[in-house]
Amino acid sequence: MAAPTSRSERCGSPSIVAFTSTTQSYLDPHSSQTLASALARERVHENGFATGRALLFVIYLEVVMKGAPVVRKTIISSLTDQAYERLEELIVTLELAPGSLLSEPDLSARLQIGRTPIREALQRLAREKLIVILPRRGMFVSDINVQNQLKLLELRREIERLLARLAARRASPQQRRALDRVATAMEDAAASNDDRAFMRADLKLNELITTSAQNVFATQSMSLWHGLSRRFWYQHYRTVADLPLAAELHAKLARAVSGRDEETAAAACDRLLNYLEEFTRATVSGT
Repeated sequence: MAAPTSRSERCGSPSIVAFTSTTQSYLDPHSSQTLASALARERVHENGFATGRALLFVIYLEVVMKGAPVVRKTIISSLTDQAYERLEELIVTLELAPGSLLSEPDLSARLQIGRTPIREALQRLAREKLIVILPRRGMFVSDINVQNQLKLLELRREIERLLARLAARRASPQQRRALDRVATAMEDAAASNDDRAFMRADLKLNELITTSAQNVFATQSMSLWHGLSRRFWYQHYRTVADLPLAAELHAKLARAVSGRDEETAAAACDRLLNYLEEFTRATVSGT
């Protein structure tokens, strides 16, 4: 019998070129085949490790580039989250100033993220009122309005008090430990006068309390205004805010929730909102 003459024959598996032509059928979302069963059908000899790795790479390319909607959706979703977080911080910290015209290609190049995740992140920011989309004119960073901020605080006071109570009641041990860490991070940020670190800790505190409360409707409501509130604070805190006091009030709220004390958490929330209302009104008088 003649000896095998090609690598694919020696490995007992079809050639990579031939395998590539059949891979799409394995990845048909309507097929019952899985990647595992696809590989099982192909005979990869114990001495054919190199070819086996190549076949896996071909499958990977087919999954990412041509088929597998679930995998592709997961990748885009992760990039959208990254794009959202980075754009939200640029807007909240005024690197993208109110009134700025936004361009998907420019933002994509700036963040090194594709245009589809950028577009989806911008749509989310528009729902949160941080971006305004005007037909035939473009996308702009929204303006900052003191009266709107005061109206927002009216709503925040009632919903955040409820969330503080629920979070104190329902937070898991892991979430309670995370709340303690956030409280410390806020105090450290104030001590070092690190406004960016404080803003990130504030965002984390908001996320922890809303997720710990386990009320999806309240969580969705909160997501619509925290960015606006954090941006307003960042714009004015150097002139009328007291960063150590702000950190102290936030930290007391975090520790009250962590300590499972519903009444103390609600009271800490009220004190924090009193401070934020005084802060907002002070921006008008400049005192």
